Amino acid sequence: MRLRLRAACAAVTSAVLLGTAAVGADGVQDFLRRHWRLPLAPQGPPPASFSSLEASLHPDACGTCHPTQYADWRESTHAAATGPGVEGQLVEMLQTDPQSAIGCLVCHGPLAEQAPLIVRDGETRQNPDYDAALRGKGVPCAACHVRGHERFGPPRRDGSLASAAPRETPPHNGVTRTPAFLRAEFCGGCHQFAPDGFALNGKLLENTYNEWKASRFARAGVQCQDCHMPERRHRWRGIHDADMVRSGLTITARPGAARYRAGDVAVVTLRVTSTRIGHAFPTYVTPRVVLSAELVDETGLAIAGSRQEKIVGREVALDLSREVFDTRLRPGQSAILTFRVKVPSAGTRARLAVVVEPDAFYVGFFETLLRQGAGAGEPDIRKALDTARRSRFVVFEREIPLS
Repeated sequence: MRLRLRAACAAVTSAVLLGTAAVGADGVQDFLRRHWRLPLAPQGPPPASFSSLEASLHPDACGTCHPTQYADWRESTHAAATGPGVEGQLVEMLQTDPQSAIGCLVCHGPLAEQAPLIVRDGETRQNPDYDAALRGKGVPCAACHVRGHERFGPPRRDGSLASAAPRETPPHNGVTRTPAFLRAEFCGGCHQFAPDGFALNGKLLENTYNEWKASRFARAGVQCQDCHMPERRHRWRGIHDADMVRSGLTITARPGAARYRAGDVAVVTLRVTSTRIGHAFPTYVTPRVVLSAELVDETGLAIAGSRQEKIVGREVALDLSREVFDTRLRPGQSAILTFRVKVPSAGTRARLAVVVEPDAFYVGFFETLLRQGAGAGEPDIRKALDTARRSRFVVFEREIPLS
């Protein structure tokens, strides 16, 4: 089946979670429902008293007074949400299937001012609020913090909601503080499809919030922000970050015996346990994790035919038509690779590794798209493919002497 440009973003066009589960105080629940009414409404004209800096929706404007948060955001996946992979598909999708393209931007570029087109009264037309300079900014600061030019944010670190009494009018008229910013439900707007959203094999394609809600982490009150925004850092580290992945896993490699003789059948066990991850690992369909074991000789060269692998992930067809398999780990679950092999000679070792391929799906998708013809988006798709290929990293590697 020929890939359609919408395939990688098709699930996003489904309805996302507009409401929230009960989160305690009615005020917090009501705030979240208002704040994440998607698609977001245009900000409208700024207050007459605002300077050009205060009226700006651009992340660099926010960075003027919030340099640490801005520096973190620039290196984050949120900032790259409309990177070459998305832009390369949108080039032609905006022409051939504008409604699907607009649907992609609901999460990948959430501000109303980021979409060049809008759908109104069933018709697609030019967006009068479009700001071309915001187009490639992914999920900018304003997507979470600004509504109608009013600023919103979390409580102070001491838990208080009140602003300090200013001697003069604070920048952008201050900030409205709410504990909603510290709740996992805040992330559900883009990280959870609605019950009737895009699904394969009876499972929603984006189900991260529900995975968390069913976990012991939710019962213990551990929120998304506690792991992905520690100390309120705006980095959102996840599957692309080796240290973050290592921090969530416990990996062990053990031989069945201290030593084997040549000709013996050796047994080595590689176990990967999801110990500190509050959702399925990996949660989405794009990554895969490869557990591998192979024999190496005294010089460190791999012995042909000895390699064995186990894949952890949710593999789907490139056109999102079906689920191939789902071997993801829920919190507390383990993947085990039992390596049984005859020891060929003295000095043989078993090399065990755990490799993460965060963009495995995208590698295959972009390669196929380029073969079929990516049209005007080809330069961006080639950049995205290069980035996807280079995202692979090793989280664990060990050699165990066998003889």
